[in-house]
Parts: sequence; structure tokens; C-alpha cells
Amino acid sequence: MKTLILLVFCCISVQSQMLTSVYFDYDSYTLTKESRRKLDSLVNLKSNLKFRIFGNCDISGSSEYNKRLSENRANAINNYLQKKIGNNIKLESVVGLGKEKQINDNSTEELRRKNRRVDIFVDQVLKAGEIKSGSSFESFFSKKVSNMKIGETYSLPNVNFIGGRHFWFPKGNKVLIQLADVLKNNPGLEVELQGHICCDYDNFDGEDLDLKTFNLSWTRATAIKEFLEKKGVPANRIKATGMGHLNPVVYPERTEEDMIKNRRVEIVVRQK
Repeated sequence: MKTLILLVFCCISVQSQMLTSVYFDYDSYTLTKESRRKLDSLVNLKSNLKFRIFGNCDISGSSEYNKRLSENRANAINNYLQKKIGNNIKLESVVGLGKEKQINDNSTEELRRKNRRVDIFVDQVLKAGEIKSGSSFESFFSKKVSNMKIGETYSLPNVNFIGGRHFWFPKGNKVLIQLADVLKNNPGLEVELQGHICCDYDNFDGEDLDLKTFNLSWTRATAIKEFLEKKGVPANRIKATGMGHLNPVVYPERTEEDMIKNRRVEIVVRQK
């Protein structure tokens, strides 16, 4: 299993949650004009919401220094929002994570820049006992490839993962062998595998307990990609992406069954 992390995101919306990332210059916690515009758009949201703010850094400097820098970045966001938000928005937490939970490797300046950020999780305030269901997609095997449309998303039925790990339950093997056959029989078909997690709403992504990295949704998608490659599907026809916790089928999870439903990989048609 590869450990390179290539999750790059800016603003992702789902039914119950949204993630916005604000980026900073090297060794700085000063808000740019672009950052202030993004924050101004957040405070104009009208629903009852709660914001959770997490500061991050690249790998430059000591752990202690980066912890302080990430806290300063998170506090800069918090202080700006405090002056702007209305009664419908609650600032729930402000945390500096330092360089401990990076979503990108640091092999290029562009990827290092993506680590110099503050993530703002926007959660809809639900009533007691309320559950918000996300998008559920039809099975990838429910129609012929010729009838699929580019950009459509499908489920991989019975392909669900062990909690905290990138290994699926054995019943998924038959489905993935079937998927490999479809791909091999349709050489023009290119797909994106989108990995998902459950339950960890204090981070964009979960910890892979086997690899000790915080990119669990990506390692799940990549595990299936590598399985398909071993079955003879060319690597250049498969893209693996980590979606973190931002598109749960069931939110919030209340049972183990709910959790298992969210530990999944979905498939998007990219070309055919």
C-alpha cells in the first residue's frame, strides 16, 4: 500500500456538512484579501450552524513552533469570524494541530502550500434525534456501460470496510472481481474511486490504523485500485480520491450498521 497523500480540496459541500479551507503564506498567520472574502461568504449562511476551526502547517520548523503557528492561524480565523457572525452561527472549537495531521506530502511547494491552511468545518445543527441522509447511488452493475453517462456516480454494493482500516469485508471480493471484469471488457472505460469514512468529524479524514496516516478514505480507494490493477486493469484508467467524512450515507451514525454503510468506496465514470 502506497503512503503518498494527494488530497487537495478547497470547498466541498454536502447535505449536513461543509468544509472550507483558508490558505496562508509561508510562516504567516495574516489573512489575505482572498481569505477574508471567503470568510465573509461563510458568515452570510442563514441556517443554524456550528463552525469548528483547525489550524495546520507544513513540515518546516520544529513541532513546538508549528503548533504555535497553527494555533495563531486558527485564532486569526476565529477572531475575524467573531466580529461578523450572527446568532445563528456558533463557533464551537478552535484548535491548532501543528504539522501532525497533514493531508498532503511535502514533495513540492504547491503541496506544502496546501498544508499551510485552516480548515473550517461547517455543521448543520440538527434537532435531537434528527438524522440527515446523504446521497445514495444505484449500483454500478444496474445498467450497461453504454447507458452510463460521464460524471455519474454509482455504489459498489457490499464493498464496506473494517473500521479504521483499508481492508474490506470478504463479501466484497466477488463484487470487485465483477468490477474488474467490466473494466477489462470495456477498454475505453475510465473511472474514479472515491473513498469515504465514518464517524471522525474532528478531522477531514480518518487515521489508517495500519499505516498510521490520516488519509483513510484515500487508502481505501487506493486499496481497491491496486486490487483492480492486479486483476489486469491498467492503472491509468483508475483514479483514487479520498472524500474524507464529507458525504455520509447516514449522518450522524447511531448504530454499527450506520457506520458500516459509510465505510465505502463509490465509483464515478470519467470516460467511456
